[in-house]
Amino acid sequence: MANEPGTPSSRAIGGDPIRPDAQWREAGSLDAKRFTPRSPRAALEPERVPEPKRPSARARHPVIVAGSALFTLVLLVALVAGLALAAGRQKFDSPGPLGSDKVVNIPRGSGVRDIADLLQREGVIDQWWVFVGSAMVRKARGDHTQAGEYEFKRQASLREIIDTIVDGKVVQHKLTVPEGLTSEQIVARLMENETLTGNIKEIPKEGSLLPETYNFTRGTSREQMIQRMQNDQRRFVQEIWDRRARDLPIETQEQLVVLASIVEKETGKAEERTRVAAVFVNRLKQRMKLQSDPTIIYGLVGGKGTLGRPIMRSEIEMKTRYNTYVIDGLPPGPIANPGRASLEAVASPARTKELYFVADGTGGHAFSESLDQHQRNVARLRQIEQQRDQPAAPTPAPAAAPAPAAPVNPPSPAPAARPGGRSMQAPVANGGTRATTAPAFAPRNP
Repeated sequence: MANEPGTPSSRAIGGDPIRPDAQWREAGSLDAKRFTPRSPRAALEPERVPEPKRPSARARHPVIVAGSALFTLVLLVALVAGLALAAGRQKFDSPGPLGSDKVVNIPRGSGVRDIADLLQREGVIDQWWVFVGSAMVRKARGDHTQAGEYEFKRQASLREIIDTIVDGKVVQHKLTVPEGLTSEQIVARLMENETLTGNIKEIPKEGSLLPETYNFTRGTSREQMIQRMQNDQRRFVQEIWDRRARDLPIETQEQLVVLASIVEKETGKAEERTRVAAVFVNRLKQRMKLQSDPTIIYGLVGGKGTLGRPIMRSEIEMKTRYNTYVIDGLPPGPIANPGRASLEAVASPARTKELYFVADGTGGHAFSESLDQHQRNVARLRQIEQQRDQPAAPTPAPAAAPAPAAPVNPPSPAPAARPGGRSMQAPVANGGTRATTAPAFAPRNP
């Protein structure tokens, strides 16, 4: 059977190939080389392998070599960093080692590594490098952290710790300045606070500080607190001055603060402030003396604030720059630092015609428009005081057996009572019972 054309067996009768394909010729030549017989000596010789091509001069350039080394180094660093971050991510949200809540003070200018070392020493974290890696992921840098005290909760995770620092959630301390204190008393409270720093150069002007509860962080200076109180006071006084009643008998913001300081010292009841302010405003309009007991005390002791005893009759008539029983109109300056409510009360007093008030014996005051009604209120207060001062009646003892008769000396007569129950030099008690003629007002305890 004849072979198909193009196959290796396709040959003519004489053995010559009939036009073989080029590919087939190449295969035939390879077979011929592969099976060419060699001598034993030639067969034992190793075959010669062609030499590898030498790298080009461009590949051996120092810049290329250095770049390759640098790239390798970067890959290694990235690998190490990736492994560290992978290990840190496992601990990022897991509970930390802190056994109980703790406050840590981070100094000003601390870097991330400094903070990490501090937290590890304080037991907040257990591995500083995990904190540093986590902070880098959060893009937290030392110059973006706020110095101060930070409170970390028990078993706080790294996420909670870093969020607390990055967000600047420093511990807030509170300082409450009560209404009615003098500037000297407020300075004394600031100096007693150990969380504040620095000294106070001078006692602020009376009435220039706004009583309030102030938040501050550890390291805040006392001068900064004074400046905050003064700025808040100026801002608030300006606000109420702009919306004050237009018929007030005061011409300046300073006079408003002076009158508010008297109202602040006269009553501690919020619901009475506008009525007390109205009494003083009405008396100023009628050119009557204010007759306020706290002005007597301030004229005697100044910024110390308290007298420590009742006012004496002789002190009522003592002439000082602040004694409104002696001087006309307002004193030359505030007698305390009034709060917001008293400033508001003076700016918008109650619409009344009342000119007098006296203590009612229950912690408040009785107000009146006429002197006759005021005197009746004073008499009522005196009666309450007398009932309060009377000793309780003793319990009668059981009847005893009759004793033998014996001579008994007659009892001595009781001394006669004085009108009003007090001498002219006796201490003045609360409620305005200091004289035979009723005064305008009754003070709080000095």
